[in-house]
Amino acid sequence: MKPRKPARVPSAGEFQRPATSLAGLDAGAVASLLSTAADLTLVLDPDGVVLDMAFGDAALAAEIGDRWIGRRWIDTVSPESQSKVSVLLAAPATGAMRWRHISHQGTDGSTLAMSYAARPMAASGRHPARVFAFGRDQRSTTALQQRLVEAQLSVERDYGRFRQAELRYRHLFQMAGEAVLVVDAGTGRVLEANPAAATMMGLPAEKLVGQTFPLGLTPRSTAVVASLLATVRRAGRAEAVMAELASAEKTPVRTAVRVSATLFHQDQAHLLLVRLTLGGSGLPQAPLAAESAMLLQLAQASPDGLVVTDLDGQVLAANAEFVSLCQMTNADQMRGQSLDRWLGRSGVDLGVLLSNLRQRSAVKLFATTLRGEFGVSTEVEISAAMVTQADPPVLGFTIRDVGRRLQAEAGAMQSLPRSVNQLTELVGRVPMKDIVSETTDLIEKRCIEAALELTRDNRASAAEILGLSRQSLYVKLRRFGMGDLGPGVEK
Repeated sequence: MKPRKPARVPSAGEFQRPATSLAGLDAGAVASLLSTAADLTLVLDPDGVVLDMAFGDAALAAEIGDRWIGRRWIDTVSPESQSKVSVLLAAPATGAMRWRHISHQGTDGSTLAMSYAARPMAASGRHPARVFAFGRDQRSTTALQQRLVEAQLSVERDYGRFRQAELRYRHLFQMAGEAVLVVDAGTGRVLEANPAAATMMGLPAEKLVGQTFPLGLTPRSTAVVASLLATVRRAGRAEAVMAELASAEKTPVRTAVRVSATLFHQDQAHLLLVRLTLGGSGLPQAPLAAESAMLLQLAQASPDGLVVTDLDGQVLAANAEFVSLCQMTNADQMRGQSLDRWLGRSGVDLGVLLSNLRQRSAVKLFATTLRGEFGVSTEVEISAAMVTQADPPVLGFTIRDVGRRLQAEAGAMQSLPRSVNQLTELVGRVPMKDIVSETTDLIEKRCIEAALELTRDNRASAAEILGLSRQSLYVKLRRFGMGDLGPGVEK
């Protein structure tokens, strides 16, 4: 039995049986096939002059038309793409075709991004040699790349804000003089404990984590606190209870603590925030008073604005920074006034904050503006909490000025309207063409800044991402006054 010959592996650019499969095709059939092989098919002479062209994409046909016929292909592209055209015209007649990115420059200054591959055809009898160039429209790909860049920048900004919020939480958690525990609502195990809790329980914080709460209490108090936690798991909150810490020494004096708990959700898990406050007979009050005094001093000297209101948003107390942000002389002038007088959109932002506080007891990173008495507006972020243990309950607001941070993150973006409503407010006062022109320039400048930041100021790569030629990018950089672009200087 004769061994079978191994199957022939076809080379790139070759049909298996062209004499049979392509036999009988006339010029019209070949033209139809070539027009559907790519978005744009060019037929050129050996010198690169466009003899004919066919479109596989109707939108591209409407945009280009037949104005390239009779022109040199190299004259239709941007200066930095001319060398690539020369390479394509010298492409080999066999083997795999290499695709190259080429930019065409429109009469209106726009840029058309295409990818081309070329295949020369030798002369045959009376028919001269020709070159076939196949083009693919890359604008949709460029637009997707730009959206990806914008999404990545947005994710990075959000991640930075979350990291800052977590850092603030960690500082407050560690500095709090009140014992605070984070407990898994399902298992009752301690997940986090601050230094004050470790001191109160007489255990290092790392040993306290993993223990089952309640612990460190007398048997009777353990049962009372366990009942409190069960109520909180079921209803979300409950009245605080008094308990006694267990003592290693047999003494009639017990250390009394006030235990409160709140249910909250994080990463689809149910957690309990448990607070233990010293109080009752046998309690040394001086250290607690000293800690309270320190916290009050910290609040007064805080670089963030702090304000306490009643449940209707009427100001009860404010620190010096909040007084300064509101351009007031002292806190006494603000007492009894509604926070709505200075906060964001009148009648809207305060209502949203109060509604969320009544439902969730806490609000984080609420973005709005603060209006000063003399008309100065400040971009701020607000975090707030409801203090139900006070009699009567009060609301606490932390207000941080983020204007400088927003400028650093997005210099041009500050000039952009924050909403469509703000754009429509300009109608009747500014011509529509001026509104559109200014907004377009701002968006274009922001996109260029994002591309330069992503590519670490590599302008060639930035132009590639934006779908621009380098020459077009330099023109825009000079127009916006971005970067040091002396004559002939390229990066």
